Amino acid sequence: MRQTGMSAPEGAAAPVTGRARARTAAATLVAFTLAATLGACGGGETPSAADTDSAPSSASPTPSDVPTDDTTDDTTDDGTDMQIRITIGDERFTATLDDSSATHDLLAQLPVTVDMVDHGGVEKTGPLPGPLSLDGQPEGADPDVGDLGYYAPGNDLVLYYGDQSYHPGIVVLGRLDDDAPERIAALAGSVTAAVEAG
Repeated sequence: MRQTGMSAPEGAAAPVTGRARARTAAATLVAFTLAATLGACGGGETPSAADTDSAPSSASPTPSDVPTDDTTDDTTDDGTDMQIRITIGDERFTATLDDSSATHDLLAQLPVTVDMVDHGGVEKTGPLPGPLSLDGQPEGADPDVGDLGYYAPGNDLVLYYGDQSYHPGIVVLGRLDDDAPERIAALAGSVTAAVEAG
């Protein structure tokens, strides 16, 4: 006995008609055609088995794919040397400057002799002959041990050998090289620093 208008019991498969088979076949054909068309739009060839066997399995770049910066030479685009030499007594230090308007202003003032005092056992500071540009600089900074800085309100060059917290007016100019922070920390009290382009 055949009933019409009734659906198949829950969980039972509906009978497949000729019309349903035709729709399924048409949908499958459309899906394959779409996949082939989109694959062809990629513009590249499908790699051969030999290519895929040697290709890395992850999407991460290999070391040879990652650009390296082997051209670092501590100069700006205009050829300006971005290193300075600092001499305090018999101690000689170098620092590498960031490329900024403030560091260009500093370089323009060199050579200079700066009388520096010790502040709080973390920094030596002394006034520069003229102010440095603050163009492109944040309102303040939290310098790291070993930073070379500028304190704008006092127009001071700063050698950070200890931990100084954030303060408005601090501009980080670059980094003291090697063991300079430890060696500067060992210099007690006030000092006179000769600073020149390096």
